[in-house]
Amino acid sequence: MTSQLVQSVDWLTIAPPVLTAAVALAVLVADLFLPPERKQVLGWTAIGGLTAALALLVPLRAGDRSTFCLTPDTRVTACSYTADHFTLVVQLLVLGGALLTALLSLDETRERLPAGEYWFLLLSSAAGAALLPASRDLATLVVALEVASLPAFALVGLKRGDRRSGEAALKFFLSSVTATAVTLLGASFVYAATGTLHLTEIAQRLDDVPGQLQTLAEAGVALTLVGFAFKTAAVPFHFWVPDTYVGAPLPVAAYLSVVGKAVGFTGLILVTVVAFPSYADVWGPALAVLAALTMTAGNVAALRQSSTRAWSAVRLLAWSSVAQAGYLLVPIAAAAYSSDDQIGATVAYALMYAVVNLGAFAVVALVARVRPRNRIEDHRGLYAASPAAALALAFFLLNLAGLPPGIIGLFAKVTVFSAAVDAGLGWLAVVMALNVVIALYYYLRWTALLFRTPEGAPEEAPGEAPAAAPEGTRKGSVALRRPSAPVTLAIALTAAAGAVLSGYPQFALRFATTTLF
Repeated sequence: MTSQLVQSVDWLTIAPPVLTAAVALAVLVADLFLPPERKQVLGWTAIGGLTAALALLVPLRAGDRSTFCLTPDTRVTACSYTADHFTLVVQLLVLGGALLTALLSLDETRERLPAGEYWFLLLSSAAGAALLPASRDLATLVVALEVASLPAFALVGLKRGDRRSGEAALKFFLSSVTATAVTLLGASFVYAATGTLHLTEIAQRLDDVPGQLQTLAEAGVALTLVGFAFKTAAVPFHFWVPDTYVGAPLPVAAYLSVVGKAVGFTGLILVTVVAFPSYADVWGPALAVLAALTMTAGNVAALRQSSTRAWSAVRLLAWSSVAQAGYLLVPIAAAAYSSDDQIGATVAYALMYAVVNLGAFAVVALVARVRPRNRIEDHRGLYAASPAAALALAFFLLNLAGLPPGIIGLFAKVTVFSAAVDAGLGWLAVVMALNVVIALYYYLRWTALLFRTPEGAPEEAPGEAPAAAPEGTRKGSVALRRPSAPVTLAIALTAAAGAVLSGYPQFALRFATTTLF
């Protein structure tokens, strides 16, 4: 009995999230002693810490380690923390996304945002996001979810004196707290029905729940899924997304669109496929319907964005992220009808989406430095002012649309589509195909705008000097400031990753599929 009460601890296994949290505390303490002119040291410290956390994934690449187990033999007992291949892939995604966000944030913390608070909150959220995919009991899962979410509320509202930022943070906070309460209620019902918190043991005991507890168990499963559906921005729990993205600093919006979404989908995969497989006949159809509603609502709302409306570029990316959440839900729903291998399509799609969406936000942030109203129209003629930035943004948008040369985007969509067909969800595959066609319009409209002749800039006769475009007006090409090295590096890294994955798209699926559990 004593051996069952003493849990083992493998420090190397938990090193990535622990190091991230330790660097967050170090940044918070260092902020007290650094003078204002040296606050940038905190940013580079955060970047170094995230890079080191990513490097610590290499010794764990075998994917065979667990810790916080009830007995020393991890093969026959339930463990609260498991560093399998699924964990490592998601940790690579969230820590890599946090690193790219940090690169985009250096200029913001130098000019607008309080550096110490920002870096502490970003690292704290990243630590929680890295902990969540390794969580194998409901208590750790909920704690990791909140550690990832609570700092994000503060990050959204960190633009002091900005009414829009405060309003966005309040909406995000209130809706998220409600979802968390629902999740906790569901988890408590599941615990009451099964007597355990470990996901694998829950799966075993749900098969044999006493009749008088059957309704309680079903309610617990449903409520737990509702909480995670909110985190993924699935309809009808998506209403917070556009206002939150617009009110947040652009790097934070990029972080929420990628890392925040990865956290929600990871939790959803763990509770459905690992903990609740015996209730697949309940959550499978529910997730299929949610996927159809989510992708349709997101694409229709993105289609309605006016290119001349303030903040339309961020709003379009926000609604696009809702639509992408619908695509990501498809393989999870398909897993209820076929095999767990379908989850690999979600992981592969998430990798693609993370790379290209962060890249798109990076270019939008670059343009926003001279056109702060963030309109789609502000990108008109970007190719004339900065060919590299325009080509990078076009590549990212084509990837999101699933068109060449963005082969990885096309490959990811075909993979998700195949998952629906293989699972017998033909109607969902048809809905997805229609939504992909809808999305083509607004992605291509934005892409074409990058290469158009700026309005108000008529063709000049040969040898005639071009007329100067008035600065700050809507018409005319974008005169970009010289981008800083960190922003340039972020765009280059995402473009390079997208190009590599487009050249070898099978790598993403093979890497993701062989990593599951």
